[in-house]
Amino acid sequence: MNWQNGLTQLLGITYPIIQAPMLGVTTPEMVAAISNLGGLGSLPVGGLSPEKTLALIQKTKSLTQRPFAVNLFAHDIPTDASAFCHAQSIADYLDELAEKHSIAFQSQPIGDFKFYSYRDQVQVLLDEQIPIVSFTFGILADEVIASFKEKGVVLIGTATCVKEAQILEQKGVDAITAQGIEAGGHRGSFLADGELPQIGSIALIPQMVDQVSIPVLASGGINDGRTIQAAFILGASAVQIGTAFIASSESCAIPDYKAALKVAKDTDTVLTRTFSGRFARGIQNEFMREVDAEVQQSGRIIPQYPIQNSLTTALRAESQKQNNAQFTNLWSGQSVYKGTATSSADIFNDLVKQTEQLEFF
Repeated sequence: MNWQNGLTQLLGITYPIIQAPMLGVTTPEMVAAISNLGGLGSLPVGGLSPEKTLALIQKTKSLTQRPFAVNLFAHDIPTDASAFCHAQSIADYLDELAEKHSIAFQSQPIGDFKFYSYRDQVQVLLDEQIPIVSFTFGILADEVIASFKEKGVVLIGTATCVKEAQILEQKGVDAITAQGIEAGGHRGSFLADGELPQIGSIALIPQMVDQVSIPVLASGGINDGRTIQAAFILGASAVQIGTAFIASSESCAIPDYKAALKVAKDTDTVLTRTFSGRFARGIQNEFMREVDAEVQQSGRIIPQYPIQNSLTTALRAESQKQNNAQFTNLWSGQSVYKGTATSSADIFNDLVKQTEQLEFF
């Protein structure tokens, strides 16, 4: 089959398969493996310091000469004290929960929280001449978009409904990732005037393709050749795949997280705000169940992202050290990769092979 299209030419890649940026899972080694094979690796740096951002970019550059994307979180940083009004109550509960389950961790005082904005990272990306920048959770500021466009950077926004896609197109992005409700990890929704969009990929992709004039990337529920071909039939110019790479040898996921993916059923994932304050899809575990029950029974309120994310960071980190999959996030989409390949490169090659063998076109 002919993989090439306008988007692959714009991105400088051979295959229109993009590895999803998964903060806490993706490594420079994973990104490089995908880019070296002609796909597009994506390095997540959302919320990281400029110093950490630079180190990850330079590490990735040392492993590949091919184009790769860097992914930013385009959310606003809370500055109003009212945003923190529920934080201490949740912090106290997390201390109780950790003690109950013998998870010793050192919680950080709320007053010491440090939040980095994408604005803090822009100059690093410009200095490092990153050719492709994707973003989620919102829209980059007009002046930031202008600074990237001046340098010829390709911009990819994230939308979970047609209205978000239209806003992104008006802002001048070059392509849009259509994130179906099946997708694992955080939702990229950014409209405040309404309920969380929960549109499945098979409905979202063609509607978005019909309503915008720029390329659409399909994300959510894509885990093999059949689903890749289906996305192309629906009008997508590329696919973005994340969950398939979580259990790879290059992934940072703890062993029990990888093991959970191998046995996950279609009904095992849920949307939750318990870990970060922002809706995300993951395999349900004890932390989700207990925090949800506590919120319902006590009336405690989960703070917004990134405050809740910071409140749970130390607990999740300690759980990961213990290989305890019950008290850290297990982000996953509804469709899990069922192949036998273990390295990112082999998984990528398997997806390409499966797609080519179908020969729908």
